[in-house]
Amino acid sequence: MSTPSGPSEPVRVPAPPGGHPLHIDPDKASAAARVEETSAGGLVVGVRDGAPHAAIIARRNRAGRLEWCLPKGHLEGTETPEEAAVREIAEETGIVGEVRAPLGVIDYWFGGDDRRVHKVVHHFLLTAVDGNLTSEHDPDQEVEEVEWVRLDDLGTRLSYPNERRLAASAVELWSASS
Repeated sequence: MSTPSGPSEPVRVPAPPGGHPLHIDPDKASAAARVEETSAGGLVVGVRDGAPHAAIIARRNRAGRLEWCLPKGHLEGTETPEEAAVREIAEETGIVGEVRAPLGVIDYWFGGDDRRVHKVVHHFLLTAVDGNLTSEHDPDQEVEEVEWVRLDDLGTRLSYPNERRLAASAVELWSASS
């Protein structure tokens, strides 16, 4: 039976813009180890047929679906995010780039049975200076495809909304400085 003030309502978590509320079960969260990871990558841009194109990659997600995304990976040793971005982009696309500007940082959580990972990814806009488009140098062999895509078409090709927003910023930066 309810009290005179009525039944108690659960506290509702507001949804973030464009998303759903994050619900963490405190019993499960406390049992899982928390890990911090830092990665870097971004958009390497080269001019093809008179128009700016970016090298993007396709890899399988945990459910086995092919997703188009920006090349990125973990920092190694004492690398700076800029150095890691140049290295990771070269490994995953075959294109050597020179950092032109920071694009932004995306952070997110993911997890498995035994841990929750907080991943922070630093993204940069790079200018292509050398190399040939290939995924053959990817040491993890995660990249299944790599393509040059017109900057104007990235919004329809990239799988992740946060990366599409970064690509929109890259289009503005590239146009403003070219």
